[in-house]
Amino acid sequence: MGEGKVEVEGGRELRKSLKGVEDGLKDLQAAHAAAAGIVAAAAPSYAPLLSGALAGSIRGSGAKAAATVRAGGAKVPYAGVQEYGWPARNIPPQPFLRPAATDTESEWVPVYQARVEELLDKVQGA
Repeated sequence: MGEGKVEVEGGRELRKSLKGVEDGLKDLQAAHAAAAGIVAAAAPSYAPLLSGALAGSIRGSGAKAAATVRAGGAKVPYAGVQEYGWPARNIPPQPFLRPAATDTESEWVPVYQARVEELLDKVQGA
């Protein structure tokens, strides 16, 4: 072994395991979908209620990189105005998505923790 080199026994296996964790962290789609579902299920109870269309338009989804909760659409174009307000029109915000996310944090954070722990358990040699 030359000067300045360190040889790690099992280094190749460790690198392979760490690569698996890195790849797994990139694909958290199931965890994202579960977290978004928790928030989306809670959000209708926070939504301003007039006709129920706004509450009915709330949906969650998970992709590889993010959990997303959306509200509104072509038939409910005012969802963003309800969430954030419209100062120029004197419409105050009536947040419903953000409070739902905050108030359910104790439910969706463990979803991510469990997935990350599952990935870390796969690391051999750690």
